Amino acid sequence: MSTLVANVEVLWSGVIVTLALAVLSTGLALPAGLALAIMRSSPVPGFRWLGTIYVAVTRNVPLAVVFFFSAFVLPQLGVRVSYFTFAVIALVTYYSSFFCEAIRSGINAVPLGQAEAARSIGLSYPDCLRFVVLPQAMRCSIPPVVNVMIALVKNTAVASAFGVAESLSAMQRLANDESAAVIAILLATATIYLCITVPLGFVALHVERRSTFSK
Repeated sequence: MSTLVANVEVLWSGVIVTLALAVLSTGLALPAGLALAIMRSSPVPGFRWLGTIYVAVTRNVPLAVVFFFSAFVLPQLGVRVSYFTFAVIALVTYYSSFFCEAIRSGINAVPLGQAEAARSIGLSYPDCLRFVVLPQAMRCSIPPVVNVMIALVKNTAVASAFGVAESLSAMQRLANDESAAVIAILLATATIYLCITVPLGFVALHVERRSTFSK
């Protein structure tokens, strides 16, 4: 315990970086996932194919490969940013496809008759999405979207292998310096992730229950 108290600043800095990675990546990946879901539901075949190909490729490639591409291939193409930014790019690229599928499941849950009724009264496809389909779809999508957010938070740990000083990286440094307290360090790191992800899980459960009762 004394080791943890003495190194609380190291752990806290890791928490801040983890939260920053999670918030920035979610803030960018969620709108990108929404755009992909709209593309995959579009009546325009070209948009559907582009969205389908992107989602199929990114969902079936390991996250570590996306990180490697972001951190080592992009610099060769002239992109010069920090490793933190490369980590955000990798997480957004990867998780936008998962957010897409979570939102698309909500779109598919909206009865087809409602969209047809909206089109029959003269609403264009964008207006049908905006006023009829998406409000209902986003409500249905909240539990799976939160589950994707939880997975994203946990996988920010991959960034530690690329020089980003998040919580797992802080744990590794402390474990190397304080090998006698490695169990306490591991437990503290696990607790940090639990403190972030467990409340998100409760949010998803609460929303799911409210949606069930309101039907």
